[in-house]
Amino acid sequence: MKDEIALLKAAKQFDKEALTAIFDVYASSIYQFVLRLCNDPIDSDHIVGDVFAQLLEKLAAGQGPLTNLRSYLYQIAYHLVVDRARHNHQLVSLEFVIDQPAKLKNKSIPAEVEDRIRMDACKDILNSDLSEIQRHVIILRFMEGFSLGETAAIIGKNVNNTKVIQSRGIARLRKALDGTA
Repeated sequence: MKDEIALLKAAKQFDKEALTAIFDVYASSIYQFVLRLCNDPIDSDHIVGDVFAQLLEKLAAGQGPLTNLRSYLYQIAYHLVVDRARHNHQLVSLEFVIDQPAKLKNKSIPAEVEDRIRMDACKDILNSDLSEIQRHVIILRFMEGFSLGETAAIIGKNVNNTKVIQSRGIARLRKALDGTA
């Protein structure tokens, strides 16, 4: 946390090393997050560029985060994805969200097949049964590891509203999964 604050202070002075370090630390994870939301590598790449461009604009204007740079960058990314989806009128797909073959490497072949079938069923359910905001909350909370408060800040809702969105999303997932069993 102290390193992040020191990095932010240096970045506000446009220290080239600090700005490079911020990009190196966060660009890859933001790209993966955006890719999970929009399922388009080219759009994801553009959005990541826009995230850091906005950060530089805010820093130049004497604004930007005082603490929690990670949450701030994800918030910018989230809003850019939502704006782009509204502009393109596309539903956000979660095709890449659960696709984690690296986690399956140490399992037996039958366990891998069973997990793959479950993952495919979950992807279908997430794509068809959850609203866009529910998918975003589930991704931020359970795949990106943000706290409830951070998730609420990123999506621009209060904590109680975010809890409701999360609970309803989980309930829909359970109901849909029970229907596939």
